[in-house]
Amino acid sequence: MAKKSMVAREVKREKLVAKYAAKRAALKEVINDKEKPMEERFRASLALAKLPRNSSATRLHNRCQLTGRPHAYYRKLRVSRIMLRELGSFGQIPGLVKSSW
Repeated sequence: MAKKSMVAREVKREKLVAKYAAKRAALKEVINDKEKPMEERFRASLALAKLPRNSSATRLHNRCQLTGRPHAYYRKLRVSRIMLRELGSFGQIPGLVKSSW
């Protein structure tokens, strides 16, 4: 089980990303528009830099929904390899059969 503070920090980041997503997208659109004057693009880049760092989607890290484990994460199921094996053994994941010989 991951530390609760790390899981809480990740939840906080997710909320910030959702809150500032539209604003960041608009500023990036202005910055990448080569037709706009250089001053306007520069002001947009300064405004983007003033936004919270944790509002960037690249700062998010995938974590297991059940344990909070950050490594060996399966995107499709949103669980770690350990929970995948455990849930598969109990037959709780449709279509997954744990092999044993």
